[in-house]
Amino acid sequence: EMARTQKNKATNYHLGTLKAKIAKLRNDLLVEQGGGGGGGGEGFDVARLGDARIALIGFPSVGKSSLLGQLTGTKSEAAAYEFTTLTCIPGTMKYKGSKVQVLDLPGIIEGAAQGKGRGREVIAVARNADAILIVLDAGKEGLNRHREILETELETVGIRLNQRPPNVTLTKKTTGGIKFASTIPLTKLGPDPVKVATQVLREYKVSNADILAREDITVDQLVDVIQGNRQYKPCLYLYNKIDTVTIEEIDQLARQPHSIVGSVAKGFNIGEADEDDPLKAKMWEYLGLTRIYTKRRGVQPDLEEPVVLSQIRKGTAVKSLCANVSSTMLRDFNFALVWGTSAKHSPQRCGLGHQLDDEDVVQIVTKTNNQQRQDKNYQKTVQGFSDKYHKKKLEAKKHKQTKLRG
Repeated sequence: EMARTQKNKATNYHLGTLKAKIAKLRNDLLVEQGGGGGGGGEGFDVARLGDARIALIGFPSVGKSSLLGQLTGTKSEAAAYEFTTLTCIPGTMKYKGSKVQVLDLPGIIEGAAQGKGRGREVIAVARNADAILIVLDAGKEGLNRHREILETELETVGIRLNQRPPNVTLTKKTTGGIKFASTIPLTKLGPDPVKVATQVLREYKVSNADILAREDITVDQLVDVIQGNRQYKPCLYLYNKIDTVTIEEIDQLARQPHSIVGSVAKGFNIGEADEDDPLKAKMWEYLGLTRIYTKRRGVQPDLEEPVVLSQIRKGTAVKSLCANVSSTMLRDFNFALVWGTSAKHSPQRCGLGHQLDDEDVVQIVTKTNNQQRQDKNYQKTVQGFSDKYHKKKLEAKKHKQTKLRG
């Protein structure tokens, strides 16, 4: 139907309705095939470690296992035949004082979103990663369209690569009907955006809702907002084995968006685990990591072990730094003194919302005893400490009595 329909302003409403129906049917089909639970599958449940997690995804025999060994020093079986890796192999990459967990996943094939070749388990791990590194064979990319196939598979299961969530607010209600508003002109929803949005919402059986669009969205983006389960991941594409293609082909691949070229075997752009190289620098950039050095009053800052914050996980504000160090520090926070590029002058007195830059130096100043007593939750906090102390004392007494009886 969509192939037969001519694309213009008059048919935009009809095409939008068809897109909403297709997206809903695809989602229902994937849920039905996926079953009612089941977790990540045997060999795919890996504990989250480090400051960030990045998943290696690609077709079989593109060099993912060799890349894992080069980046982390972890030995993952590599051979000349396909599907050498059958489970998830984790490794830790140490770079700029941070620890990044790198996951080597089995190669996936076309149709992975429907479960072919354990594709569903692989994609489930990718959904839990902070970023994705898609490894491609530079010698095969020109003929096989591996990049396009992988993007389609991830798009099908709701993973959006190098996109940000639409600036749209959807509030479901029990009564009142559908109210649609926008702060800017909408050109991608046809001549009557309200009619298109209303029809798409009704396809998902939403009859009462307030929706506010703060950017020019498409029908696909509107469907993503309604679904509410989309994952937005930064993605870097690595074209491996560039020693097998010509310099003209390398230049063409390097100009692709979000791409870097290299060779694990020859060491082009990819160094050893303890070396700095362009690939590690790009991975650091896409993971959105920031190093923060802390200092105590009257003491030089600790430049050996930084606190690494992630823009993807908890953000890079002073509040995230306090939560990373100690929950008590966040509770008793008074102000922060910041030295670095994020400060207008050194030091700058900042609050919890101040955004920090890489290699900033921060001193956290907590409330004095008098300030803590004036806090409205002070009595509750003191009572909590007292209860905890007496509970611990009682448990120790019972343990001692049990030991004496025995």
